[in-house]
Amino acid sequence: MTPVLAALAGALVAGGVVLVVAGLLRRPVPSGTAPPRRGVASSAGSGRAVRSGRSGRRSRGRIGRRTAVLAGSGLAVGLLVAITTGWLIAVALVPLAVAGLPLLLAPPSTAHIARLEAMEEWTRSLAGVLTVGVGLEQALVVSLRAAPRPIQREVATLVSRLHARWPTEDAVRAFADDLDDATGDLIAAKLILASHRRGPGLASVLESLAETVAADVRAQRQVEADRDKPRATVRWVTVITVVSLVVLGLNTTYVEPYRSPLGQLLLAILLAVDVMCLIGMRLMTRSTPRPRFIGRGLPPDEVDAGASPA
Repeated sequence: MTPVLAALAGALVAGGVVLVVAGLLRRPVPSGTAPPRRGVASSAGSGRAVRSGRSGRRSRGRIGRRTAVLAGSGLAVGLLVAITTGWLIAVALVPLAVAGLPLLLAPPSTAHIARLEAMEEWTRSLAGVLTVGVGLEQALVVSLRAAPRPIQREVATLVSRLHARWPTEDAVRAFADDLDDATGDLIAAKLILASHRRGPGLASVLESLAETVAADVRAQRQVEADRDKPRATVRWVTVITVVSLVVLGLNTTYVEPYRSPLGQLLLAILLAVDVMCLIGMRLMTRSTPRPRFIGRGLPPDEVDAGASPA
């Protein structure tokens, strides 16, 4: 096997690992079209789709630019290593390691927990407004003043729809779509029932719901704290492994068997197995969002059944 074929085989193996990572870590894009309910609600669904698409493109653009910069830097380093040491496989492995390890070892986002806390705070604030005897629509408008930042835009959109003379149920359903969370669906369902029945007791129901959401937030924070311990261990093990490979690479006698084409191919396979282990551990600690029961992505009959008054 010639060195060129060995480098090509190593690049193919490493490229396959990257494709596996991209496939396993890919997040499903929520459908931007809400199920047909009423004319005004369906037009709102298209507006939300545009906003969601733009924000998704901006997020992917930021990640893509950062990864491209890291990959370019790694490619330069890999070429330098290949020229100075003769390890042609470094041309493929170094860029993949520089660009891929930060993605695999980065701590997961806790934005969903912050949004849950914001929903709990807003629900409690809305319950406090309702205790003074105002109507549901007026209470929703007033609640905008104390809306937490993570959901301030969604609450402001809800208030704008109410000012635009939307039916309360349609506005609340669209609000649930904007939140795009199972807890938001639960809050919306309570508000939809209250908009039909117009009876007392909504404040106490929302207070009880806020306590439930607060308990859920505490539980999720504890789960993330427990998951962070093995993540930290994996980070340290990976750092030690990388440093050991660099140090051992300076020992020409120890790494001499890996200088051959077959040895470089074997090294690529071993590193690919290590990356697969990192991927598996990351997937094991990834949270799965709970299924929704109001809003987009559901058949119209399920949407109507999810929040219709009993």
